[in-house]
Amino acid sequence: MNDGPLAVLIGPPGAGKSTVGALLASLLGVAFRDTDADVEAVAGKSVADIFVQDGEPAFRALERDAVAAALREHTGVLALGGGAVLDPQAQRLLASRYVVYLETGLQALTTRNGLDRPRPLLVGNPRAQLKSLLAARLPVYERLTTLTVATDEHEPAEIASEIAGKIAVGRPAAAGPGAGETGAPGPGAAETGADGKGGPAR
Repeated sequence: MNDGPLAVLIGPPGAGKSTVGALLASLLGVAFRDTDADVEAVAGKSVADIFVQDGEPAFRALERDAVAAALREHTGVLALGGGAVLDPQAQRLLASRYVVYLETGLQALTTRNGLDRPRPLLVGNPRAQLKSLLAARLPVYERLTTLTVATDEHEPAEIASEIAGKIAVGRPAAAGPGAGETGAPGPGAAETGADGKGGPAR
């Protein structure tokens, strides 16, 4: 029987979900899947174009279906768009999963979410918009997470290695309020780069 993803990565835009997720999947010898890529495959256009041409509600509807399908079908590492966790259905489905929250501070997010990238939710004042996104989403991230990993001053490879080590020890019980475990790579790491996604803030 399919028990779902080995790990589900959540976090704000710029946290590194796709980059870390691909590295983690490689370390664990499993497949990597990104719900944003699934949405783009169904829509036949980029996430940025969906936002601009069809609007955020259209994107969220596609995202909702993509998240449900991936959680049902995928058995490797799964990365969710930053705002996917706000959907009540997604929250219910994630309640029984091993969820990894890539914790990233406002300064690091502002640096990683460059102004040369199309990010519809960061129009106007990106820093202020990111601050608002974090305020709205942080309680949800923290409530759903099984493992929290800090990313601000660590390379993606170190973050992936940290998560792989936790998973290798054994998957703990599903996340619940206050149930999150905190982990972070060892000291001395160089400051991490952007998550390499290039899509809009979600």
